[in-house]
Amino acid sequence: MPRKTRQVDIGGVKVGGGGPVVVQSMTNTDTADPAATALQVKALADAGSEVVRVTVNNKHAAAAVPELFERLADLGCTVPIVGDFHYNGHILLRDFPRAAALLSKYRINPGNVGTSRRDENFQSIVRIAVENGKAIRIGVNWGSLDQRLLTQMMDENGRRENPKDAGDVLRDCIVESATRSADLAGETGLGADRIVLSAKVSGVRDLILVYRQLAPLTEYPLHLGLTEAGMGSKGIVATAAALSPLLLDGIGDTIRVSLTPRPGGDRTEEVRVAQQILQSLEIRSFEPQVTACPGCGRTTSTFFQEMTEDIQGHIRERMPEWRRIYPGVEDLKVAVMGCVVNGPGESKHADLGISLPGTFEEPKAPVYVDGAHYRTLKGDGIVEEFKEILGDYVARRYSAAVSAGGAARPFVTRGRGRTRLHARPSGIARLARFPRQER
Repeated sequence: MPRKTRQVDIGGVKVGGGGPVVVQSMTNTDTADPAATALQVKALADAGSEVVRVTVNNKHAAAAVPELFERLADLGCTVPIVGDFHYNGHILLRDFPRAAALLSKYRINPGNVGTSRRDENFQSIVRIAVENGKAIRIGVNWGSLDQRLLTQMMDENGRRENPKDAGDVLRDCIVESATRSADLAGETGLGADRIVLSAKVSGVRDLILVYRQLAPLTEYPLHLGLTEAGMGSKGIVATAAALSPLLLDGIGDTIRVSLTPRPGGDRTEEVRVAQQILQSLEIRSFEPQVTACPGCGRTTSTFFQEMTEDIQGHIRERMPEWRRIYPGVEDLKVAVMGCVVNGPGESKHADLGISLPGTFEEPKAPVYVDGAHYRTLKGDGIVEEFKEILGDYVARRYSAAVSAGGAARPFVTRGRGRTRLHARPSGIARLARFPRQER
């Protein structure tokens, strides 16, 4: 069952309250350069990020926030922008009220809000949020944990008859920092519907443990993320391993994948990875999924690999139009298989599948539609013919699903305790709209 949480409005995007898990991202441009930052925000939003965070670390960045919003407006980009504050957020938000008014949410790290006057500085930010009607995320991170609190809890643990392991105390401290800060925000006047919590660490097992410890203690929405996940496959695998058990337990209302991009790499990769985690868990759908076999000695040709890549690229290219005119197309499942062993069976499980011939197999490729053999392709034009079948299938199935008076019925998928209804034609109606062909 999904965890019961309050709902927080972040610039029109609803987080928590049983709504969809929201995908977030963060820029790595200098916010003092509003032109570059606006372009990256737009790219992240176009990739599917529903909230984008920007660093506000000094007066130059804070002063650039209004121009950033002007440039985003010129680009037609309305994604909510979150300001990320450390050390001096209480000063910047006070000295740059226009920035405070424009940002949709403030991220505060309770471990580094000033120094000796930490609680006072924290409350200053909260009061500005209250004045501007903004939400805050109390973002605890074990890399910048409140050292006074940690020392206090370690000392108390040392005096126990049976002391806890140091790692347990560290997780206790992370949870205590988050809940104590949320209590202080509430006492300062911030509504419970304006608070999001996070408790980030870079260890997979530690992240799972700390969120499972935090979740039952509060009804605030939780922002999930494996901090400093790393680069490439390491960062992707570690993030998926950390977030998946929590999401399947109903813990987590918004996620961010903290990948380290390669020099000059594509920042939007973190958005696609976040989407793929949610779609793989059947929590949300963003684009049609292509199933493909890994290849073996039966598939010594690279043709099926090239075709898989081609079909995935074709789908991604067509999705802006398909998403606009064919609601529900993001649930489509396509299979591109390399030989006869699992090819026909896997193709039947997909909405649309093709089983290509393996090495020494007869050079033909049966196509399956909604579990039934539809047609067999041969020759050099297999890829283009399959694309035509794919386009025709999308048009027939998803336009029929929303047409008035069509023989469509809702079908149900379940994931993470949430039930989703989709308009999908019944089996007989689907076959009628996509008649079987033999060649």
